[in-house]
Amino acid sequence: MRGLLALEDGQTFEGVGFGVEGVETGEVVFNTSMTGYQEILTDPSYYKQIVTMTVAHVGNTGINPEDVESERVWVSGFVVRSLSPIVSSWRERGTLDEYLKAQGVIGLSEVATRTLVRHIRDRGVMRAAIAHGEAAEDPAALVELARSSMDMSGANLVDAVTTAESYIWTERSDPQWYRSPHDEAVGPLIVAYDFGIKRNILRMMTDRGLRVTVVPAQTPASAVRAMNPAGVFLSNGPGDPAAVTYAIDHVQQLIGNVPIFGICLGHQILGLALGGKTEKMRFGHRGGNQPVKNLLTGVVEISSHNHGFAVSEGSDLGGAEVTHVNLNDHTIEGLRDTAKGVFSVQYHPEASPGPHDSLYLFDEFVRTVHNQTPVVSE
Repeated sequence: MRGLLALEDGQTFEGVGFGVEGVETGEVVFNTSMTGYQEILTDPSYYKQIVTMTVAHVGNTGINPEDVESERVWVSGFVVRSLSPIVSSWRERGTLDEYLKAQGVIGLSEVATRTLVRHIRDRGVMRAAIAHGEAAEDPAALVELARSSMDMSGANLVDAVTTAESYIWTERSDPQWYRSPHDEAVGPLIVAYDFGIKRNILRMMTDRGLRVTVVPAQTPASAVRAMNPAGVFLSNGPGDPAAVTYAIDHVQQLIGNVPIFGICLGHQILGLALGGKTEKMRFGHRGGNQPVKNLLTGVVEISSHNHGFAVSEGSDLGGAEVTHVNLNDHTIEGLRDTAKGVFSVQYHPEASPGPHDSLYLFDEFVRTVHNQTPVVSE
């Protein structure tokens, strides 16, 4: 059945629909990962986004219950060049088409994704409408729908993805994928702010013996301090970090009182809490192959990314130093203030999907909460 992607600038891309029939809006973005589509679909940071995969063939390994990063699919739509007609994996428990149908998500295949991605790179990410079925027959109406949809700038999307209640996380990594140095999590207590947290981040902490309590994004700093944690973690998440004003306020109150580690949106919120500014990027970084240079060691890490905003270069960070930069466009990828016991990275050291070059950052967090001198490499 016919499918259509319509952009706010009037450009349209035809395709073949899969998943559910219907129409949805979101910001159209692209991801350059070669695999890991299930982790991408279930990453809450993609809330209100239509994700385009640059890899040609998607769906060949099917779906399994182990690779999800949250309890549901968060993307507004999923665009691929070719949906594999064959599923072949010893772990598969269903097809991508079946999965999107069950999750109520629109998919679009047979799209000229190379042309679409070049268009986004030239024009920047933009609002879009994706349709499968009858709604795809009216391109003009879909363009107008895209133009009237939500703008990501100024959007607080954290409230829609955060947990409603606190919970204790105990799950560890499957030992066939990661070797955990600890038998169980009996170490210091970490409070993790859920701005849209990925499960593999939590596993990376329990793997290292940390006890983890996850709290809603709106949790006041006073409530966190009352839990007497050894450290605070600031998670990834969707939307404009500057719009999550309550989180910035809470983190400002915690800085200097407890070690803090932030990833992705958590990095941006920490940057804002330190006095910096953030800005929307032209088309962002999304993929598992981004080169980041550690300025403290000179080592280049190949890393996993998913962000459309960045800490502004040259903004006042209250004495914090820049520790990592992206080698493609030199955007800020890491910060630290040793005196205050805080550090953060814009990218995803937990991968899922992606390489494991940056796992040492979780070891650095462990050393920090144990009141040892932080290290910058393994």
